[in-house]
Amino acid sequence: MTQLARFTFDLNLETRPMSAAPANDAPPPPPPVPTIPEDVVAQLVASAREDGYAEGVAAGERNAGAMAAQTLAAASGTLATQSASMAEALDRAIADHRREAVELALGIGRKLALHLLARYPEVELEALVAECLASLGGVPHLVIRCHPELADSIRDNATAQMAHSGFSGRLVVMGEPDIRLGDGRLEWVDGGVVRDIAETAREIDRQIASYLAAHGRNEQEENGH
Repeated sequence: MTQLARFTFDLNLETRPMSAAPANDAPPPPPPVPTIPEDVVAQLVASAREDGYAEGVAAGERNAGAMAAQTLAAASGTLATQSASMAEALDRAIADHRREAVELALGIGRKLALHLLARYPEVELEALVAECLASLGGVPHLVIRCHPELADSIRDNATAQMAHSGFSGRLVVMGEPDIRLGDGRLEWVDGGVVRDIAETAREIDRQIASYLAAHGRNEQEENGH
């Protein structure tokens, strides 16, 4: 007869890992994380920086172009607004310059004329006498009125010119104190001529004023004013 073994309670009842096969509903292990070589990472970073720099440059150029266009448009508007006043100012400057130039030339001419008149007071009057004698062949007499200081000189000069001018009439030279030095009057039966330096100067002034006024009108017409 088989004997029964006694239960001695010498079993280790601590929890032990179960070596059973994995259950069917357990999740699969995660896939391994891929690694990127450091040189590839460096290349990607460099490429990203270059792209960012290029995009920034392009954006800056666009902004600069837009700002330049706005500035140019504003400047053009300002220039268009001020062009009329600028043109008027330029016209005034040109007119002033022309007037000053004419006045300067006139002043110099007057000074030269006075100097020559003081040095050669009889020259212009003698030229006037010679011109008249050449066309007064049939006139019975010619009267010359001049300043007393020039009477003798004018008489001698006119007498010398009568020999080859064709004038055979009577010559009368009269010195009159009220006639300015250099002025004179030539009188014959049906005519006469006068040399008046003061009147000549006034006529020159009138011609210059007319010249400046005409130029001013022409410039205003050309500019559409």
